[in-house]
Amino acid sequence: MTSRFLQAVRPFMSITPEVVKPSREVNFNEKLVWTFVALIIYFVMASTPIIGANLEEGDPFAFMRTITASTQGSLAELGIGPIVTAGLIMQILVGSKIINVNMGDPEERSLYTGAQKVLSVIMTIIEATAFLLGGTYGTDLDVVTQIWIISQLLVAGLIIILLDEMIQKGWGLGSGISLFIAGGVGLQIFQGLFALQPVGEGDGVTSARGIVLAFIFWSTQEGPIAAFGQLFLRYSPIPADNLNLPSLSILSVIATIVVFIIVIYFESMRVEIPISYAQYKGIRSTYPIKLLYVSNIPVILTSAVFADIYFIAQMVWRGAGGEGTTNLLANILGTFKQNPDTFQYEPTGGLVYFLTPPRSLIGPFGVFDISGSDTLLPGMIRALVYAFILIVLSVIFSIMWLETAGMGPRDVANQFLQSGMQMPGWRRSKKIVERRLEMYIPTIAVIGGLFIGSLAAFADFLGAIGSGMGILLSVSIMRQYFELISKERVAEMNPALRGFLGI
Repeated sequence: MTSRFLQAVRPFMSITPEVVKPSREVNFNEKLVWTFVALIIYFVMASTPIIGANLEEGDPFAFMRTITASTQGSLAELGIGPIVTAGLIMQILVGSKIINVNMGDPEERSLYTGAQKVLSVIMTIIEATAFLLGGTYGTDLDVVTQIWIISQLLVAGLIIILLDEMIQKGWGLGSGISLFIAGGVGLQIFQGLFALQPVGEGDGVTSARGIVLAFIFWSTQEGPIAAFGQLFLRYSPIPADNLNLPSLSILSVIATIVVFIIVIYFESMRVEIPISYAQYKGIRSTYPIKLLYVSNIPVILTSAVFADIYFIAQMVWRGAGGEGTTNLLANILGTFKQNPDTFQYEPTGGLVYFLTPPRSLIGPFGVFDISGSDTLLPGMIRALVYAFILIVLSVIFSIMWLETAGMGPRDVANQFLQSGMQMPGWRRSKKIVERRLEMYIPTIAVIGGLFIGSLAAFADFLGAIGSGMGILLSVSIMRQYFELISKERVAEMNPALRGFLGI
């Protein structure tokens, strides 16, 4: 029986904009074109400023940008935040059995997807209003300007929701969420390596922001060895020298490359369960269960939790008066201070202090942070607490995702039987297959959650480009796109294999 929640949301689905599912088979080249079109539209929105907004100095939500694929002051201000938050809420409701959804029933699955889209629109309105009321776009705006800003964010949010739906319904490749995250991180990597941004004034006190060009600049000034030492950690005890350093360090680039290699290597690790086909006696194969069985979903959901808490903390803190506030709730959720060098707001206390990773090994706000203290303990405690919370949530969401995404032992056992597969030496029974799969799938999901959470924390502490979560997600996404494109190519040559390839 369909849950009351889904029945209550059903009327709103009819008035929500929808992308029509293709009535024909969309070939690979068309999917590639539509995917690039979606990415270009996203980049255009990320480069188009909000009309009427009066931005303050610095970005109070800089920490969230990579995770939510958003850009300050642009039409992509909210990014994929509303979509991911809506998905997170639905996951929690289903996982806690507050609402019951039979994912095996096509009608209920359709209602679930529709309800999630309606919730995404609602979250777009809520987040846009919260940004406005929090003073992100200025504090002296008239009513007409406020309505105009919210309208722009709502329309832009709807476009991003529809772009994601368009890709997922078969017009493109993969999903919009993955595409926009990878696109945003890719842009950050390019800017971090090659972008020019003069710093300082006067006689030659300028430097290139991109680490590659910065190394060339410093090599001409002090020689390659001195340049390497200065840029390896991108930290100088002299504040004036820090102004002439790029936004990245050589260690950041090394960490990014290491994470790329680790993820690609472990993506290929799998447990292979022997199977046979009842209709083709004598033919045997294997059913692979990857170490990263639930892919990057746990990190996406965990990052959504961190971003939402960060967002609420910023709103409360700014509403309570900002720096020096004595508001109890603001001090519990998080307090912030503007960095005089970067003009970004960085957490100094409260819950968000432990949910924001140290972005370097040494220096202010690093793992080994001795600024304002004669001990390394505060920075190390922060790093350990952050890593612990990140890993625990990754494991929890890995387990939850098994059931809600139809990847648990029961669902896979059904797929086995429906495809005519069985395990050699065992009777062709759903209960037997399910028990055998229970020996592998839950354990691998937990191990995968542990691994991906630990790797994200490791990348964060070394200052990987685009944040640990961002680079981890982008590598996984690129690997998935590579596999998806390979499958699409094979399926285009032999359409009969589409069902076997799972596309």
